[in-house]
Amino acid sequence: MNPTARVALVGDRSDSVHSHVRVPGLIEALRLRDGLDLDAYWIPTEEAGLGVDGFDAVWVLPGSPYRSESGVLAAIRTARVRGIPFLGTCGGFQHALLEFARDVCGLERARHAENDPTAAPEDSVVVPLACSLVGHEGTVRVAPDSRAAQLLGAARTRARYQCAYGPNPYHLEILRAHGLTFPGTDESGEIRIAELSTHPFFLATLFQPELDGDGTRAHPLIGGFAAAAVDHARARARTHTR
Repeated sequence: MNPTARVALVGDRSDSVHSHVRVPGLIEALRLRDGLDLDAYWIPTEEAGLGVDGFDAVWVLPGSPYRSESGVLAAIRTARVRGIPFLGTCGGFQHALLEFARDVCGLERARHAENDPTAAPEDSVVVPLACSLVGHEGTVRVAPDSRAAQLLGAARTRARYQCAYGPNPYHLEILRAHGLTFPGTDESGEIRIAELSTHPFFLATLFQPELDGDGTRAHPLIGGFAAAAVDHARARARTHTR
């Protein structure tokens, strides 16, 4: 029997956030349609800093500004350092960049402009978008050698957004130099996907794949994340039985 994969859903759960309402149905669809045994737990951002070590995957969901930036960053850091499958969507994407900038690139003064609007522009890794993407839909092009392309089985995907903040181009080169890749862009070349190729599964999207379709089938990127969670649970079970 395959072990159950424990998934941490990090975010300040609210019925007013559409993606939060969608996620339970997607978890159930992955269980019924794809045979992936998942047990999801909501972790408020204030509690996320206490640790997510016992989980097989971490999904940082939309809903920023979060009640605890430090809690979100701690959860992302644990997933990145310990090789726990990670998915960040919308605010999760933004904070994945912030965590990487601070803890990998050494940019200790890195800030998220929504959380710290008085920060100097050169310190803001995440900044207001020139045009808000709240309610926007568009196409994202994906590099063929990326994990995202492998999961999609295509060179592009439709994307739905509910965000007004994105990466600051000023910091992209240092993020790339330390190993973060950006294989997905919109039609104008703006970055929409981030990956860490040295990690078992570390993927973040500025768009919200959980809003794709009618909610009865998970987006391929979410399906890939769920499969990685199950793989992690199997590996953990093998280790515990030795």
